[in-house]
Amino acid sequence: MKIYTGRGDEGQTDLRDMSRVSKASPRIEAYGTVDEVNALVGRIRPTGHDDVDDHLREIQNHLHVVQADFANPDPDEGDPVVREEHVEQLEDWIDAYDDELEPLESFILPGGSDSGARLHHARTVCRRAERRAVALEADEDINDTAVTYLNRLSDALFVLGRVVNQRDGVPEESPTY
Repeated sequence: MKIYTGRGDEGQTDLRDMSRVSKASPRIEAYGTVDEVNALVGRIRPTGHDDVDDHLREIQNHLHVVQADFANPDPDEGDPVVREEHVEQLEDWIDAYDDELEPLESFILPGGSDSGARLHHARTVCRRAERRAVALEADEDINDTAVTYLNRLSDALFVLGRVVNQRDGVPEESPTY
């Protein structure tokens, strides 16, 4: 596989169905931002917590599915698409990790340990990816479950940030008003 082809030099790129679109299209913006989330999640590992690292690796694979889903305007049977089971898996992880934590009583400042702060950063970019997906969905038919997945993923990254900080002995800080 050749890394460069020159096909994008004019500001166009191929979708999964080989149709050409502007690199500034909402579809490219959506899956490009998901790619950014994926790269940030890759920067978080290793956290020093095997269970978290295993889940982050699985999340990275899910994010590739989200990208493929958004890059395909007309999926065929057998094409990669985000399914409800992906969302349910995140919810199971959120519930399990949340059991480790004290209930939130106020907002918290994003930060903490290196891994905790990176998880909070990934959460904010995931929220942006979700906004890009919602903007795409306003104009084009996309898989609603992929949008739901991004919403749930930002929740999971928040909880993971809290868990990692707690396990690393870094207390949460609340904002002052």
